[in-house]
Amino acid sequence: AGLHDTSTAELAVALALASGRHLDWFARDQAQGRWNQRPGRSLADQRVLIVGYGHVGAAIEAHLRGFEVASVTRVSRRARSGPPPVHPFGDLPALLPEADVVFVAAPHTPQTEGLFGARHLGLLPDGALLVNVARGKLVDTPALLAELSAGRITAALDVTDPEPLPADHPLWHAPGVLISPHVGGAS
Repeated sequence: AGLHDTSTAELAVALALASGRHLDWFARDQAQGRWNQRPGRSLADQRVLIVGYGHVGAAIEAHLRGFEVASVTRVSRRARSGPPPVHPFGDLPALLPEADVVFVAAPHTPQTEGLFGARHLGLLPDGALLVNVARGKLVDTPALLAELSAGRITAALDVTDPEPLPADHPLWHAPGVLISPHVGGAS
């Protein structure tokens, strides 16, 4: 425990920044010699939800301190009065509609498998960003593809289901998704 906390948290925040500021688009434009300006979204003033408030979740929060986020709400398997206060997974239906950026850092267990399916993804507000640095099986891939294809939310994923993601998988070409190949702990 603790070995990959900083590295994984660093990548989680980097994915949120890169996605919000369209760095993936700019890298593709650079390769083509194109100057296309796209206004992005800062982490400042965003309402952050961290799902999985263990070592990695706490490290994500620590890395966010300099980015002037509006709020951080924490969720874990069980509630804790704090400080800081932590909500149980059962509170997600009430918390998701108020989240601009959701960091998924929970372990893969029977309770968390498919946690972000059509129901929970559908509760996110339009324009929300889902960042998954946990395990791919926490997010239902077909449900995520539906939300991405509708252009309702965006995602930045270090983990996918299946993994590794096959070259012909539709997630590679879904709008609004940034994918890294499960490198969160490696640095």
